[in-house]
Amino acid sequence: MTAAVASRRGGAPMLAPVLYSVGVLVTVLGIAMLLPAVVDAVAGSPDWRVFVISGAVTIFLGVSLALVFRGRVPEHLSLRHTFLLTVASWTVLTGVAALPFVFSAFNVGYVDAFFEAMSGITTTGATVLVGLDSASPGILLWRALLQWLGGIGVVVMGVAVLPVLRIGGMQLLRAEWSETSGKLLPRAAELAAMVARVYALLTALCWLALSVAGMPAFDAALHALTTLSTGGFSTSDASIAHFRSAAVEWTLVVFMLCGGTSFTLFIGLWHGRARALVSTSQLRDFLLIVAVAAFSIALWRLRISDVQTATAIRESVFTVVSIVTTTGFTTADYGAWGSFGVTGIFILMFIGGCTGSTAGGVKVYRFQILFESTRRQLLQLFNPHHVVVAKYDGRAIPAEVFQSVSSFLFLYFLTFAVLALALAALGLDLDTALSAAASAIGNVGPGIGPIVGPTGNFAPLPDAAKLLLAAGMLLGRLELWTVLVLLAPGFWRA
Repeated sequence: MTAAVASRRGGAPMLAPVLYSVGVLVTVLGIAMLLPAVVDAVAGSPDWRVFVISGAVTIFLGVSLALVFRGRVPEHLSLRHTFLLTVASWTVLTGVAALPFVFSAFNVGYVDAFFEAMSGITTTGATVLVGLDSASPGILLWRALLQWLGGIGVVVMGVAVLPVLRIGGMQLLRAEWSETSGKLLPRAAELAAMVARVYALLTALCWLALSVAGMPAFDAALHALTTLSTGGFSTSDASIAHFRSAAVEWTLVVFMLCGGTSFTLFIGLWHGRARALVSTSQLRDFLLIVAVAAFSIALWRLRISDVQTATAIRESVFTVVSIVTTTGFTTADYGAWGSFGVTGIFILMFIGGCTGSTAGGVKVYRFQILFESTRRQLLQLFNPHHVVVAKYDGRAIPAEVFQSVSSFLFLYFLTFAVLALALAALGLDLDTALSAAASAIGNVGPGIGPIVGPTGNFAPLPDAAKLLLAAGMLLGRLELWTVLVLLAPGFWRA
């Protein structure tokens, strides 16, 4: 029975095509481990053996899966295959990506290594590693590569997979992305290729700009990888504050904003459609949120502290951009910015960037849909016979999109509440539980408070909390429904 027939008859999804595809991806990841091995070997670090052994094990596992299930792949994957493949690939890749951390000089346990790998591949940026300033160049490169590869996976999933799965109202954006690419319905492979070209070009430009700004070449390369992916892994425990450079910070602000912008707009720019950058309401509202939040927090800091105006503006802009784009770089301890500043940062953790970007969070687009729904309800309260048509960028918003966005928002904040309660039950204080939960599900990175805040680290948390947060990162990155649908009995029913 073919996958399509099995899907029509409600059969359980076949594992063979999923395992074959996972095997191919695992093989690619194993080959990627050889790059930090070469870097460590050139630098004289003994950790090169770690990557060679981990890479060999990973390649063996991936090739074995691909060979065993090679002849059982249907021409077209069913909807169930797509759900299962998405979750399985991110989970299995994280499991093998953790191996270098286990055997490296950091000598962490597998739970910590899995947390670090999940944080990397989901571009979250939360870390349990201490002593990055003296770490081998290979392990630093591996962390950056995980985020860069995870970032491109996020964009491809966002523009080619999630709209097809009709998750969180993203089906409304298919028309916009089709117009941007110049085709009615571009295939997933074409979109992935266009995204990869733009993503690589912006990464190279970021590397060049950071080098010109005064960052050492190796650090510039790694930060370019983690900036465009809005991942936030740095080469120092002090993050960007280590470099003490305003030029570096402003350069990162520009490219973090690029990472938080829908890559379909850059694809349109690539094809000569520059008007899309100024005609898209999502981008305008995204930049407006950043500007208002940064201005408000800068004014608050000038009011309550003796900080210089230029410093207050620079640190506020950098922090707001870093949090809204869910990058997670830090240059200052925003936990010391008073109640208004801390509360503002906490709220920004939920917003996120544009849909089709590498950023996490709820996404600006969904808040726009929620606002339109609320506006329509308000207008009909005092004029019930008046027909109000809610629109997004000039298009009428279908009722199914309102329902999809509403259910996504409900599930998002319910998941946040459950995760925060579970962390609190493990003994975490209120600030840590709430901000760690928000950071994990929003793929932000740092939280609030002395433990997981901008000057802290996730290492002190118990293993159970780290596993819960890793699950939260996966849920947030895969837009919740993609994972939770696997828990429905009907998904597996024959």
